Amino acid sequence: MKLSRRRFAAIPAALLGQLALPTAAQDSYPQRPVKLIVPFAPGGSTDIVARLVADKMQATLGQPVVVDNRAGGGGMIGSEAVARAEADGYTLGIGTVSTLTVNPVMLKANRVDPLKDLAPITMLATVPTVLMVHPSFPGRSFEQVVAEVRARPDIYNIGSSGPGSISHLLIEAMNADLKFRLRHVPYRGMGPAMTAALAGETQVSIDQYPSSAPHIKSGKLLPFAVGASKRLQALPSVPTLKELGQPDLNQLAMTWFGLVAPAKTPAAIQKRLHDAAVAALRDPALIARLNEMDADPVGGSADAFRSQIESGLARNRRIMQAAGISPE
Repeated sequence: MKLSRRRFAAIPAALLGQLALPTAAQDSYPQRPVKLIVPFAPGGSTDIVARLVADKMQATLGQPVVVDNRAGGGGMIGSEAVARAEADGYTLGIGTVSTLTVNPVMLKANRVDPLKDLAPITMLATVPTVLMVHPSFPGRSFEQVVAEVRARPDIYNIGSSGPGSISHLLIEAMNADLKFRLRHVPYRGMGPAMTAALAGETQVSIDQYPSSAPHIKSGKLLPFAVGASKRLQALPSVPTLKELGQPDLNQLAMTWFGLVAPAKTPAAIQKRLHDAAVAALRDPALIARLNEMDADPVGGSADAFRSQIESGLARNRRIMQAAGISPE
């Protein structure tokens, strides 16, 4: 009888031990390499920021953070891979202004709701956008460019990376906020759009600073404004759109990147990832590398990142409605 009671008493303890396993697993996380999905091809700003952060997160997590590029669909393929992954902390993703606030409202094929399918971990960095003209354009300053385009509406061309892209959205917002009319010419990606800008096929252009810097340094494209938190070290004489009285355009033009996970990732693991990412962004070598790109490390709370996504979605829907744009 005593033996039977002991066995009976041991059953709840065993069950409790099994119930505690998930918590123990979270406490010892991670126990193997972590995959970081980048929804764009290698070599671009998103990929560079991801690899810098992944390398430094390894020091805190004690496991490699391996970058996995899943390009395609304007970032939709990679985003969906993160959203549908097992929520155990071993698959993360880079979310961008495009994948988190543009694709969900601009593209019919988008199947990821960033506020329901993903868990925002932290903002990582912002990268400035530069507004430029071809040397043949009759104007150099922001005021001159605006005056010329207003005087000759629907004459000058500006390229985007395609219908439904962040650059398309920015062009529509510029036309509305600056009260002029640039003719939108969609291309198959920013590479062809910049080729057209260099050839003078488009007279006004927009691009992230890291990829446009060589063309600016060579004098093939002339900057007249930047979308950034402050003036760029490399372009100290070029004002920000905020300085020029366009804070909304400035905010829209700033490209940003953040760390996301599948929505049901346990809170304890989300916190561990947040702390590792924030620690990485404080690393002097990483900061120096970002500064070379004129990018700013951010960090911050998951709630702040979620608010950024929410406000971006609301703003982009307003721009679409005002411009009469339907999802592509």
